[in-house]
Amino acid sequence: MTRRYSKLTISLIAVVLGILVGCLILVITGRNPVNIFIALIRSLTGFSVNNPARGINIMYPLNWLLSSVPIILTGLSVAFAYRTGMFNIGGEGQFIAGSLACATVALLVDLPPVIHPIACILAGGIAGALWAFLPGFLKAFRNINEVVICVMMNYIALYFNDWFVRSFLPIDKLTLARTVAFPETVSLGDLSFGTASQFNYGVIFAILGVIIFWFIMEKTTFGYSLRATGFNSEGSRYAGMKNRRNTVLSMMIAGAFTGVAGAIVIIGSYGYGRIFTAFDNYGFDGISVALVGGSSAGGVLAAGLLFGLMNASETQFQILGIPSEVSDNIQAAIVFFVAIQYGIKIVLDLIGKHRMNKKVKEEVA
Repeated sequence: MTRRYSKLTISLIAVVLGILVGCLILVITGRNPVNIFIALIRSLTGFSVNNPARGINIMYPLNWLLSSVPIILTGLSVAFAYRTGMFNIGGEGQFIAGSLACATVALLVDLPPVIHPIACILAGGIAGALWAFLPGFLKAFRNINEVVICVMMNYIALYFNDWFVRSFLPIDKLTLARTVAFPETVSLGDLSFGTASQFNYGVIFAILGVIIFWFIMEKTTFGYSLRATGFNSEGSRYAGMKNRRNTVLSMMIAGAFTGVAGAIVIIGSYGYGRIFTAFDNYGFDGISVALVGGSSAGGVLAAGLLFGLMNASETQFQILGIPSEVSDNIQAAIVFFVAIQYGIKIVLDLIGKHRMNKKVKEEVA
């Protein structure tokens, strides 16, 4: 008999297997696999296992949380769209649109402290939502695959951003590759506790994002109608639900999450408007986070913290002689094992069956 395994169980097994793959890579290349765990513990707790005399440096866990904030939000974006029957691969474009809107409000609108950064982040969320409107609209009213439109919109955002920044925003004359610095009124505040970390109050928006996602999806009739549309569009239409409206709104809400992520990153980590030469991959990381997190609010939060830890540990990997690419390999392996979850379930069933047979034989004996 086939057993039912929770998404959490599969994800935990995938994480363990992914880390084992990373260890195997180090063994094959003649490196010490224990260093992976030393690096992860250092980034997670700030404690240096191989040099306890250093004590605990909270800069490292703060950098871990800083790295996790944007991919939690992009993970929520992908998960929200997926729960409503769509695949939001346009996170990169929505992220850039949010960054651009944020930079525009930061540099061209004069507002007092506290209000200014909130206005910038709201502008980022609105821009991300508007950038996701077209894929949702074409999906709803012309049945055009949203993946195709999202991919094209990513590149449009990349080049539109560079044109807009050079044309309408004040450029830094020393570099000619960015805008001038944002005014001090745009600051998200300092939560570094005297360390060199850039950790800031942007984490509040990640927490709010998780709560909003959970509340909409699990506690509102609107969320139920969105999920019903994704689960069975014909059945929900027959039940009187507005499928086309739901499709457009779900993509726009998903885009808003990513737009907010773009705004938080550009304020908290850069402090100036950017001219993008390539994608930052936050949107693509969100796909992995949503997949590993099972597209639930709590799962995305946990997966975002995990992938943020992997990203934040890359520096520690290099210090310990581990190529930073090993972090990417571990993340890719985790996603791979989640993707083949049915294979993992088969193996678990075989193990359970073997244990049951062994127990029966012992009882008979």
